[in-house]
Amino acid sequence: MAKGTKYSQQFKEDAVQYRLAHPKLSLHKAAKNLGISESAMKNWMKAAKEHEGSVPTRGSGNYISDEAKEIARLQRELRDTKDALEVLKKAIGILGN
Repeated sequence: MAKGTKYSQQFKEDAVQYRLAHPKLSLHKAAKNLGISESAMKNWMKAAKEHEGSVPTRGSGNYISDEAKEIARLQRELRDTKDALEVLKKAIGILGN
């Protein structure tokens, strides 16, 4: 598949299960059979091990709770607001001279 292809969480978990069900297959061969890169398979295997069999996807948010998601949103909003404030301060400095 093309670089940047997004796979569903279910596909990733199925790929990990396929690899675990066929231990005699090399990582390279298992990935090739599924039409994915070896590095993707390796990353999914690692993620599944860290998340007790679940392979999170980027689009799903990967937040532990709704509160964590809200905190991340507020942090982004604060960062953007601080950036806008800095731009305004510089503009006032330039126009004030």
